[in-house]
Formats: sequence, C-alpha cells, structure tokens
Amino acid sequence: MAGLMDNLTELLRSECEAYEKLVKVSSQKTQTIIDGDIEKLQKITMQEQELTDMLQGMENKRLETVKDIAIVINKEDEVLTITRLAELMDGQPEVQKELLNLRDRLKVVLGEMKAVNDKNEMLLKQAIEMVEFDISLIKSLKQAPETANYNKSAYNTGTLLGNSGFDFKQ
Repeated sequence: MAGLMDNLTELLRSECEAYEKLVKVSSQKTQTIIDGDIEKLQKITMQEQELTDMLQGMENKRLETVKDIAIVINKEDEVLTITRLAELMDGQPEVQKELLNLRDRLKVVLGEMKAVNDKNEMLLKQAIEMVEFDISLIKSLKQAPETANYNKSAYNTGTLLGNSGFDFKQ
C-alpha cells in the first residue's frame, strides 16, 4: 500500500508540474493571439498538444494506481478521490498532508488554466469577428450600387456599375 501511495503522490506532483508548464505556454498564447503572429501561434499550439498528450498519459497512470489502491483497501475506485484517500490515511499524517497539499495545488493550477483558456477563447472569438468584418468590408467595396435601369416590362434589370475597386488606366 505504501508503494502505491508513493506512486500516486509522485504522479500527482508530476501532473501539477505539467499543468504549470501548460499554464505558462497558454499565457504565451494570449500575447501571440493579441499580436496576430500565426506562425508563433502554431508552435505554441503544438507545445500545448505535446503537454496535453503527456498529461493524458499521466492521468491514465493515476487512474490505474487509484484502481490498484481500491483493490487493496476493498473500495470502489469511483468513490476514491484524493480527499477520500487522505481521510483514509489517518494513521499516516505525512502522507495525508502531502495528498491534501497536492490536491490544493492542483485546484489552483487548474483554476489558472481555466482562466487563461477562457481569455484565449474570448480573444480568438474577437479575432474571428474582426476577420469576418474585414471580409464583409472588402466584399462591399467591390460591389457598386445598382443602376435604375428598367426593361420593357418595367422590371429592374439590376445592372451593377463597375465591379472593380479601381478604374485606373495607365
């Protein structure tokens, strides 16, 4: 059991460190979105994906470790949270304290991660709206107003005046 708890605390520590790196990378992404640097944004997104893949592997190992602990203590693994495990470690105050510290550290880091992601999402939505506005503006500049030309049946022919942005001759 002690070996399993050591594995769990080590995995939780590694997850905290990986999430802290991910927060730093995502914070860089915020400034890159503001600057509009697409190449740098692609590099940062690749770094984020690598960290996310690594975190997924850690999470799978953590879930396996929790299952093993559940088997040893004869509990359902779905009900074993870090808080519940810490409660079960009454006889080992050092392990209990470390689990609770890691839980608190993870909560803080994940809160920071959510805040950065929310900010990046908002910035990306605004950037997309700006691009859509620019596209609409460019389209409207290329269209000239319709003339008031009518055919024999008194229907508007809908003829457009010049369809280029410039009438320039050299």
